[in-house]
Amino acid sequence: MRYDHLQEGIFLKRPNRFVAHVQVDGQEQICHVKNTGRLGELLIPGVKVLLEPAANPQRKTKYSLICVRKEEQWVNIDSQVPNKVAEEWIADGGLLEDVTLIQREKKYGNSRFDLYVETKEKKWFVEVKGVTLNMDGIAMFPDAPTERGKKHVEELVQCLKEGYGGALLFVIQMKGVTAFKPFEKRQPEFAEALRKADQAGVQIYAVDCLVDGESIQADQMIPVLL
Repeated sequence: MRYDHLQEGIFLKRPNRFVAHVQVDGQEQICHVKNTGRLGELLIPGVKVLLEPAANPQRKTKYSLICVRKEEQWVNIDSQVPNKVAEEWIADGGLLEDVTLIQREKKYGNSRFDLYVETKEKKWFVEVKGVTLNMDGIAMFPDAPTERGKKHVEELVQCLKEGYGGALLFVIQMKGVTAFKPFEKRQPEFAEALRKADQAGVQIYAVDCLVDGESIQADQMIPVLL
């Protein structure tokens, strides 16, 4: 997944979860934040950021905040990009073998899963979660409580009962982590749902990403600690 013409800036403040104030070429700009998580360990005044210019010149915010610099590397915080990264990776055979079909936003029951994947052997529903939180080298999710995320985990279990494969893929939007685990203190209900899904047979994976100034792509699988 590539971006066009990202521009560097300096983060100043985030008055609410949707916008940030960033210094760009010596001027303060109000930018759209493409992530509603807390991001408290990333959005620290004075850090470098990468911004995507708005395609629509009439948009209220001139830029969208895409990456944040932390410990000499870029962390992608774009919540819209993990599904694209996952789709590219799955299409290249990174997760499942002999993939014959990939569809986005496939409806199942009362829900929509991020990806529907067919292989020569099985049909799968895959739910994708982007991860931006790194605590002492461990990637953690969720950054903020998510009832929708918990619901999706529980519904993957139902998919198994009807003969589908079910997978939950955590896309770690950075390098530099050694494992993934649910953030139990932030949302114990999600962690418990994840453990129950694992016991039921849902496949739970985590993959880190190579992130540079213009692109993000899935790289290596990392251990999942439940």
